Amino acid sequence: MGIENLAEKAQILIRSRLCNPNFIFKPLSDSPDSNYSKLKFIISSSIIEACNNSILLLGPRGSGKVAVLELVLSDLLEEYPDTITVIRLNGLLHSEDNSALKEIARQLCMEHHLLFSKMASFDDNSQFMIAMLRECGLAHKTVIFALDEFDLFAQGKQRLLYSLLDAMQSVTSQAVVVGVSCRLDADQLLEKRVRSRFSHRKLLFLPPSKEDVQRLLEHILSLPMDSSLAHDYAAEFNEKLQSILADERFKEIISNYLNSNSTTNHLLRFLFIAISNMELKSGFLSLENFKAALSSIQRQPKQECIKDCSILELYILVCMKRLEIREQNSYNFSSVMKEYKSVHDSFPTSDYYAQNVCLRAFEHLLQRELICFTDNRGHSQSIEFRQVKLVVSYAELQEGLKSYRSCPVEMSCDLSVSFVLPSLALLR
Repeated sequence: MGIENLAEKAQILIRSRLCNPNFIFKPLSDSPDSNYSKLKFIISSSIIEACNNSILLLGPRGSGKVAVLELVLSDLLEEYPDTITVIRLNGLLHSEDNSALKEIARQLCMEHHLLFSKMASFDDNSQFMIAMLRECGLAHKTVIFALDEFDLFAQGKQRLLYSLLDAMQSVTSQAVVVGVSCRLDADQLLEKRVRSRFSHRKLLFLPPSKEDVQRLLEHILSLPMDSSLAHDYAAEFNEKLQSILADERFKEIISNYLNSNSTTNHLLRFLFIAISNMELKSGFLSLENFKAALSSIQRQPKQECIKDCSILELYILVCMKRLEIREQNSYNFSSVMKEYKSVHDSFPTSDYYAQNVCLRAFEHLLQRELICFTDNRGHSQSIEFRQVKLVVSYAELQEGLKSYRSCPVEMSCDLSVSFVLPSLALLR
């Protein structure tokens, strides 16, 4: 089998891993201190001891809250196949109390092979839910309510949460409520009557540590030695991977990326792009694949727009930035033209254009949204006299000028001098 076929198979295998949450989070669940172990212990003890419980899973989006919950539920359904009923709700779909109770009734009817009435009222569905919880409790069956986007259920009168938690106060009921939210203050949104019935257990999902990231990278990217892939190829692939993971340049790339996007979901997205960049001819991952993935993720749309600007448009942007550096926050086209003339007087070049040409370039910058009007008033005024502002930062403009191939040297120098001089004046 050719190297390209082996590389393609390896690429497909690793991509499938990246799209499988169970594979991703399984190694992170081995520790007894992991959120997986804690959540499974709480729910399983509620099932065994036939008691009611409630818990919140809190953390930023992409931190693996839903993935860990689904992993726990799938494991518990295998361990207790006849004693668990899982009801799933999402705040984006069921935040309205009536629709949420109707969905609970529908899922309970489907689970227990009962007829579901679409015309049932809120009170009817509420009584049905209470009766089903009582019947399940008497049959030693636990009902697990998974409420995604929990904070959206805490809006309004919170009748659903009150009805659900109040029903769990009964000795005969046997249920567990698991709320998932990206708001750390989700429990503080609850009304007093709801909060008094809540268990106040919380699991916080933090960004993975450096050790967890290292284990995750090895777990995802290493090829199995007992697969359909050639043994020699898998051994060489894993050897090259270990050398990349030990490289200080690679650690710097991962560190730079995690500084801005520290969740597990963002890390998986980064790895997926890196794997997609793998050259099939060579058959192995390289450091360049991860560098390309980092640059593609950290793309700056404004910098790309600057690359497509003409020399005159760059001059106008630099002039506007010079005005802002001098704390002249209010300016129009006429002010920019005065600054443009002073720049040309300081650095005499052949790049000097007539005012009507500059106006067309100015309008083009407005269309590209690199500059914009400061307010929506003054539509009757001519463009030359309307107040404008720059939408790009100093760093974006400077990087854009550096990456612009035919950018005049004096333009970059002029921008740097304009930035440095006020800074020196402040130090005096």
